[in-house]
Amino acid sequence: MSNKWINLSDKVVIVTGGAGGIGEAMVRNFAANGARTIAADIKINEEYKNIELIDSIICDVSNKKSIDNMVETVFERYGKIDGLINNAGVGRIRLLIDYYGKKPEMESSEDDFDYMVNVNQKGVFFCSQAVARIMVNQKSGVIVNVTSEAGIEGSKAQSIYAGTKAAVHAFGLSWAKELGPYNIRVVGLEPAMNERTNLGGDVYFEELSYARGQEPDPKKIHSDYSKKIPLGRLGRLEELADLACYLVSDHASYITGTTVSITGGKSKG
Repeated sequence: MSNKWINLSDKVVIVTGGAGGIGEAMVRNFAANGARTIAADIKINEEYKNIELIDSIICDVSNKKSIDNMVETVFERYGKIDGLINNAGVGRIRLLIDYYGKKPEMESSEDDFDYMVNVNQKGVFFCSQAVARIMVNQKSGVIVNVTSEAGIEGSKAQSIYAGTKAAVHAFGLSWAKELGPYNIRVVGLEPAMNERTNLGGDVYFEELSYARGQEPDPKKIHSDYSKKIPLGRLGRLEELADLACYLVSDHASYITGTTVSITGGKSKG
């Protein structure tokens, strides 16, 4: 668990997709800094039961009823919501068409489209809508949307994913204008590739390699990415979590209507 470095005491923060990966790093970081943190996910991280400031609530962000139930539960328990981190997201490596002609299953399907849009785009919209109703009444709050460098620059074999993240970026710019008069800030957090514990395993690398005409070697793919990053390495999960904590904190009280890049300087997908 992270060491306390910023005061988030008395804040109530929801992190969607909080059971693992980037979300887990954020949940642990928020709790370590004193925030009552709710990990909203389709699964439960059993380790959280031993951490006093972390609660887990089952939530499927592709389902509006599930979202509304989760937000209602949080509000009933704590009487307010100070922060929402729209972190839950999914991706599939898919080409627009299989121009190599060897793996037709790599061509984007309607199921691929619906899967990514429902979680990445629909989920962010309706989580934010449900939380914004509470924040408007309390005249305070912060919504942080986890976008992606792919949503700004585009990314080969990830056009659906990139499209959803571009939409989330636009959501944030629009909502900041709508909600600013109610003292609600909306900020995007834009990572590139990072040191996730699970990138989809061998299947992920096989698909990415096929789509980009590379050998399916995870070390080579990581190395190729690192060469494109001016800082020369992948991002660390703790760095993303630190930024999320800062953006929710009162230290970031004049930051809204923008997306903060945390990519090590990488600017092309």
